[in-house]
Amino acid sequence: MLDRTNFASWQQRIALYCRGKENGVNILKSIDEGPYQIGTVRDTLDESTEGAPQFGPERPRVYSDLSLEEKDRYNADIWATNILLQGLPKDIYTLINHYTDAKDIWDNVKMLLEGSELTKEDRESQLYNNFEHFRQYKGESIHDYYVRFAKIINDMRNIKMTMSRMQLNSKFVNNMPPEWGRFMTAVKLNKGLRDSNYDQLYAYLKQHETHAKENKMMLERFSQNTVDPLALMSNVSNPQLYSPSFLPHLPHKFHNPLLTTLTLTQVSLQQKT
Repeated sequence: MLDRTNFASWQQRIALYCRGKENGVNILKSIDEGPYQIGTVRDTLDESTEGAPQFGPERPRVYSDLSLEEKDRYNADIWATNILLQGLPKDIYTLINHYTDAKDIWDNVKMLLEGSELTKEDRESQLYNNFEHFRQYKGESIHDYYVRFAKIINDMRNIKMTMSRMQLNSKFVNNMPPEWGRFMTAVKLNKGLRDSNYDQLYAYLKQHETHAKENKMMLERFSQNTVDPLALMSNVSNPQLYSPSFLPHLPHKFHNPLLTTLTLTQVSLQQKT
C-alpha cells in the first residue's frame, strides 16, 4: 500500500513487483511509456491480373490482428493498470480512478505526492531519531522486536543510509529488558558483535526466549520482596558468582544460573529478616 510520506520507497517496490511478474518488462514499459498503440491495417483483398495485391480500406487493428509479441505488450497495459490501482489508498484512488492508462495513473499519483513527500534530509533525520530511541516494548516478543528493528534498517538502506555492523548489532542487543541480561552477555562474549549480523543474533536469542520469560517471572516475583531486579540480573550475568569459591555454602546442583539466582535471592531475603 502506498505510503504518502515515502513515495520513493513505494515507487521502488512497485518496480520490483512488476519486474518479478511474467511479462514484467512490458508491464514496466506500459507504466513508463504509456499503452501500446496497435495502429491500423489494410486487409489484402485479392491479387490483380499483374500479380500485385489489392488492399481494402484502412481500418483500426483489433486484438486478433496482433502477433504474439504485440499481444504480450497489449496485455501488459491491463496488468500495469491493475497493479497500480490495487496499491493505492481509497482517497488517492478516488482522485485518479477515471484514468485508464497506467502511465496517466502513475504520473498523477507522482504529482499528487511528490510535493508533500519528505525530503531525503528529513527522512534521514527521522530514521536516525527512530534508530537512536529504539527500545524493546514491555511484553514485546523477540520476533516483533526483530521485525521492527529490521524495518528501520531496511528503510535506511532504501535511501542509502549506512551504519557499521558493530553499530547495528550493538543497538540490537543493548536495548532489551533485564531478563535478557545473561543472554546478551553470552552473545557479546561468544557470538561477537563484529563478525555476526543482527539476523544471526536474533536467531540465537530466539532459542532462549522461553528462559528469558522464566527470568522475567522470577524478577517480578522477587521484586515483590524488595529484591532489586537489576542487581539480581547482574548476579545472573556475572560468571564469578557461579564459582565454588564464591558460593562455598551452595551444593553443586545449585551452580545452574537460574537455580543460583533463586538461591542467592533466598539468602538475601533471609539476611533481611
